[in-house]
Amino acid sequence: MLAATSSVQTESVSQPQTVTAVPPNTARVLVADDDVPLAQFLRRGLQSNKYDVRIAHDGEATLQEISTAQYGLLILDLNLPKIDGLSLLRRLRPVAPKLPVMVLSARSGLEDRIIALDGGADDYLVKPFSFQELIARSRALLRRNGQNCSDVLQVGDLILSRSEFRVERSGKKIELTGKEFALLEYLMMNARRTLTRAMIMEQVWKTPYDDSTNLVDVYVKYVRDKIDAGFSTKLMRTARGVGYVITDN
Repeated sequence: MLAATSSVQTESVSQPQTVTAVPPNTARVLVADDDVPLAQFLRRGLQSNKYDVRIAHDGEATLQEISTAQYGLLILDLNLPKIDGLSLLRRLRPVAPKLPVMVLSARSGLEDRIIALDGGADDYLVKPFSFQELIARSRALLRRNGQNCSDVLQVGDLILSRSEFRVERSGKKIELTGKEFALLEYLMMNARRTLTRAMIMEQVWKTPYDDSTNLVDVYVKYVRDKIDAGFSTKLMRTARGVGYVITDN
């Protein structure tokens, strides 16, 4: 169990191990955080998941890194010295409009999330956080940005085409609403990985999870009924007490 930093949920992740060799053509991630122990922890954990990781401890260094090297993902703290995170986002977007940015902040208020997302962030994760969730969100952002990403997603005999807004299973066309399509796309992008209700709510609806509503469960049922009805193999699975996964295993 983790004890190295108070910024990570200690009950939800084991200490990641450092790896020294990074495979060629892997995604490059920039961690911008002035909390040195946390930044080092993130580097070790991301490297253990085969990412090439660099660290910047202030806003000026972050901008310098982005101007001199190509990154697939920026993990950004809002409370950076020299140039704060929100100001950095405003300066970043004109020069790197397609760079995925995940804000990692102790600011948990809804208004803070909205300001950051409207300011150019693609995702927002609150400290303390689960490292596994950070990795899952990083994978999703990298896929969305075209790294290891295809226009067509497939799980078993289920196929989703982003450009054609088309879903079919065994050649049978499946009609989905816009929100159902977005939900299925997110599940298929993370195929064979269990996604929590909070992750689904924040990624598909772009709002913090509220456990007083069953919105996620309702829409999962809508999608499940459409993609699994009439098929002996059920692709949509429930991980009881956790969330949902789509898999052909």
